Amino acid sequence: MKVKPIYSIILVFAALVIGFFLGEMLNFTKEIIHFQGNSHKNKLNELIDFIDNEYVDSVNTDSIVGLAIDNILQKLDPHSIYVPPSEQNQIAESMKGDFVGIGVNFFMYNDTVAVVKPLPGGPSEKAGVLPGDRILFANKTKLFGRKLPNDSLYSVLKGDVGSNVNLLIYRKSLHKKITIQLKRDVVAIKSVDIAMMLNTNTGYIKINRFAEKTYDEFLSGITKLKNQGAKSLVIDVRENGGGYLEKAIEIIDELLKDKQLIVFTKNKKGKIDKTYATKKGIFETGKLIVLIDENSASASEILAGAIQDNDRGIIIGRRSFGKGLVQREMNFDDGSAVRLTVARYYTPTGRSIQKSYKNGNAEYEKEFDKRIESGELYKKDSIKVDDTLKYKTKKGKIVYGGGGIVPDVFVPLEAEHGEEAIAYLLQSGLVSFFVFEQLDSHRNEFKGITYSEFVSKMEKTDLYFNNFENYLIKNGLDLKLKDNKVLIRRDILAEFANQLFGEQKYYDIILKDDAMIKAALKSLE
Repeated sequence: MKVKPIYSIILVFAALVIGFFLGEMLNFTKEIIHFQGNSHKNKLNELIDFIDNEYVDSVNTDSIVGLAIDNILQKLDPHSIYVPPSEQNQIAESMKGDFVGIGVNFFMYNDTVAVVKPLPGGPSEKAGVLPGDRILFANKTKLFGRKLPNDSLYSVLKGDVGSNVNLLIYRKSLHKKITIQLKRDVVAIKSVDIAMMLNTNTGYIKINRFAEKTYDEFLSGITKLKNQGAKSLVIDVRENGGGYLEKAIEIIDELLKDKQLIVFTKNKKGKIDKTYATKKGIFETGKLIVLIDENSASASEILAGAIQDNDRGIIIGRRSFGKGLVQREMNFDDGSAVRLTVARYYTPTGRSIQKSYKNGNAEYEKEFDKRIESGELYKKDSIKVDDTLKYKTKKGKIVYGGGGIVPDVFVPLEAEHGEEAIAYLLQSGLVSFFVFEQLDSHRNEFKGITYSEFVSKMEKTDLYFNNFENYLIKNGLDLKLKDNKVLIRRDILAEFANQLFGEQKYYDIILKDDAMIKAALKSLE
């Protein structure tokens, strides 16, 4: 059970934000087909024209077309989808890896843009915007008390490189309004969250999606880690829904030796395209671990499958999502797009890891609920594998097709007594919002404090754990937190560190007691 955030808009992006990645499990090639109209009208075109010209009431025919396309694609497979213009723009921006904006993380808080923190080195930080500031106006556009739709808000804060924007800000710490002028600039949307050392010889890289710049970010990260002494590497693709197939392949190429098979695809005509590793490779010999979970999908599964099937490393975590389909994108003139499944992909041993969708999209979407009911998030023995889809790696290890990558080392969902609601509550963004509110009310208590002083202060008190428990009750969520006190305290501490000291400190805390990281380090021993 996923717990939805209490507030309808918890927008934490990078300024406009780090940009949000829409929930569809993505895995598509960068080859794009541009839609061109056909002068020969088909039945659908004729019907739309008939409605447009003759129907008794005014109708938005664009919405009808979108609905018709949706209905057509739903007869195909769960990952052939229609993407309306607004969503397509956001996805394209996220996959591109940057945009032009003002450079802040923010929440829409009580109908006001509230700054969580300015991005390091970004336009807002350089201009003096501070955490807790409320942005009331951007130029002459009022941003508070209006319930602006997302598109309108984005268009105000985004713009051309070097363009000026005047922000009228209410600074709560001073109880006064101030005006700040800044120039919009390119804002990076990171796909590699962090590259850091777990100990003296083990590096860690967290990849949140496979976008245009992911390979470059990965290469930069692994180079830094090797220079710091990394002999072993942990790649974390938990919660990574996929992205560009080509970028996953480029990363895998850095990990496998020359001529090892990475992946192959097969289209409706039976054409098979195989992709092999090349001679280059920055990390072909060190010990390697890949972390996956139930939301690791498509390109993430290609990575895990290639490593597992080539006996290159150890896969740790829980069974992955199970998406083995490749999409190609067709763009329309209005900015919308169709993402159509054009091939299946197979891991090096020949496995298809696509879970079944023969009972329709509705049943397909309920598959995760069935995993919870079966108990497979807590016990490896509860994972259902199909013995008829059994494969062997070159070294004789048994692997299975038909519904995700089954890990070599299983780690249960990190919540006691089977309370998956707790685990997914901590992933929902609600902790971030809670911490922002706590800081917003008591920011002066943390002013000038060092990181070590902060950790010492937080470890000595249950104040924020108790406040969080009351916060949930107040908002109608009656969850038993005390059975998961250690886990919840850790996440609250990490989020405080993130908002006060930055992402590096967040990961220092969150990974220290992470169950999969512990399993990874044990395996490396």
